[in-house]
Amino acid sequence: MRGNPTTAGLRALPRPVAVVMRAGGVLGAAHIGVGYALERHGFVPDMIIGTSVGALNGAIAAAHPHRAAPWLDQLWTRLRRRDVYPLGYLSSRASVFTDHGLHRLIARAGLPSRIEELAVPFTAVATDLVTGAPVLLDRGDLESALLAGAAIPGMLPPVERGGRTLVDGGLIAYVPVLAAQQAGAAGVVVVAAGPESSRLPPAIPRPRAGAIAARAGLLLLHHQIERDLHEVSRHIPTVVLPTGIEAWPAPWDFGQSQRLISTACRTAERFLEGLRISGPGLYRVDDSSTPSGSPDETSISSIAEAGL
Repeated sequence: MRGNPTTAGLRALPRPVAVVMRAGGVLGAAHIGVGYALERHGFVPDMIIGTSVGALNGAIAAAHPHRAAPWLDQLWTRLRRRDVYPLGYLSSRASVFTDHGLHRLIARAGLPSRIEELAVPFTAVATDLVTGAPVLLDRGDLESALLAGAAIPGMLPPVERGGRTLVDGGLIAYVPVLAAQQAGAAGVVVVAAGPESSRLPPAIPRPRAGAIAARAGLLLLHHQIERDLHEVSRHIPTVVLPTGIEAWPAPWDFGQSQRLISTACRTAERFLEGLRISGPGLYRVDDSSTPSGSPDETSISSIAEAGL
């Protein structure tokens, strides 16, 4: 790694620093555990970028800096599937579920009506369903921005906003680090969640259509995430906070939120204690070099610009 000497912790990141909160549905509970670890280290970002569930969690974090994790904890540990995905029949037949549950969830989150009124600058990332372009929503009505960023195609209805038809930003920016760079971030902290954020071991899926499709989807997401992380880390320090979660719940299983929160908190705290920053690069747990039989030890790898 060339450039500045190694410096400890997140305080070494150049400002402004963006926290990036990624998609992942029910796996978003892990964001809360990582949030606890960040708050215990006294870290408050200069901006927050979120997509899908990361947009909702990110908006709450932007509204309640220094105490976002307890807010999110109370919200998530009480959630059930019907609160987010209530069955309904829309006249347009645009989705399997209505967005009535998300409306109620947003109303309970203690949020202002407009994005500009949040305490920390915030951007929700959505996808233009017509053009496929990313849409960065950083001003105007907050509720419609969150609904748009979380509108999983086919599952939840698209949102009409500003003459555009918008759906889930995770479709093209599952981890919206490119949006953070575009917003002017000089350093990025990625709040990860989901198996596709870790190294994918070789695996042959069962000879079943569902298993093959699931493996293909995982590979697609993993490739997109890795491509974007490597691109941004060539220019600015990019820290990916681990969760330590190995057994992920089904997408509709909100009953495991507490387990995800506690595991992610412990793992992220250990990672932050050993974090050293030395200029642009990708800082994360290197799964391949973690000693076997030593689950409490993490090896933090930094990928230098020259190595990309």
